[in-house]
Amino acid sequence: MNFIKFFTLNVLLLFFIGCGEEKDPDRQFSLQLKKKGKSYKASDTIYPSLKNKKDLPVDEVKYVLAGKELESAGEGWILNSGKLGLQQLTARIISGEKVLEVSEDIKILAPQSPQLYTYSIVNEFPHDITSFTQGLEFYKDTLYESTGSGGGAKSYVRKINFETGKVFQQVDLEPQYFGEGITLINDKLYQLTWQQRVGFIYKASSLDRMDQFQYGKSKEGWGLCNDGKYLYKSDGTEKIWLLNPETMKEEDHIQIVTDKSIFNKANELEYVKGKIYANVWQKESMMIIDAKSGAIEGVVNLGGLKEKVAQHPKLDVLNGIAFHPERNTFFVTGKNWDKLFEITLQKKE
Repeated sequence: MNFIKFFTLNVLLLFFIGCGEEKDPDRQFSLQLKKKGKSYKASDTIYPSLKNKKDLPVDEVKYVLAGKELESAGEGWILNSGKLGLQQLTARIISGEKVLEVSEDIKILAPQSPQLYTYSIVNEFPHDITSFTQGLEFYKDTLYESTGSGGGAKSYVRKINFETGKVFQQVDLEPQYFGEGITLINDKLYQLTWQQRVGFIYKASSLDRMDQFQYGKSKEGWGLCNDGKYLYKSDGTEKIWLLNPETMKEEDHIQIVTDKSIFNKANELEYVKGKIYANVWQKESMMIIDAKSGAIEGVVNLGGLKEKVAQHPKLDVLNGIAFHPERNTFFVTGKNWDKLFEITLQKKE
């Protein structure tokens, strides 16, 4: 390599290093928090500070959380976060004509502990003891059920007369698929599979398969529900994903959070009046989750139901929640249970 080429390459290298240092806020500022590593409540006031590594002029600093600019309060900033869980706090620094940003992850927890609930049994109905129930939902007074491949049986989706247990229609999944949660909207039934990262769309009336879709960032397919606009999908993590039912793109997510920790056990889902009711995986309980913030506002103890069904070697955990809007009751069952329970919920005193 001749001298001219060597000199030119070194000049360019220094130029790009200098530009990177100029544009990279981590080289110029660092964001520090007095409660570093600790959690906050959604309404807390935080007191962040900036370390100005290069003594650059600072004309203004704004703090942004989950895309929303925070309101100042004296020397602090009010979180007032609509979403909970692990969120990114960003300091937006105006220095002359430059706008620099530096961020730090913070954990935001629910403002209060969950309300405890119990239940009362209204009715008991027959349920197919061979159904490894994964999804349960009413649509136009018909109960729809999705099952997994429990005990060597195929996964399927079916329409049922909830009072008699009679099966109106049933469609089996191919052997490679383990069926999971379902939901119905706009005369379409959406069904998840567990680890195959694919879901299916059916006509609600005939159960004819219309289409299929792939998962995005979500890990697996667990529970599914909808609010009339979005589908909500649990995946075995702390996240519940919001899907556009037309494109099936994961457009957003919430994180499931109590006043003490981030939670990752939501399984089967049901949406009712702004709340997501979720089976707790491997537990005889149900969470009541605010669909906007992710806060667990209530916990329902459903203990005792499993003892009321036929006891047999293939009996498995409680799973399946369906809300009947006209009756204003919940229907719950479990994997390989011979009963479907209609229940009401009451706050525990």
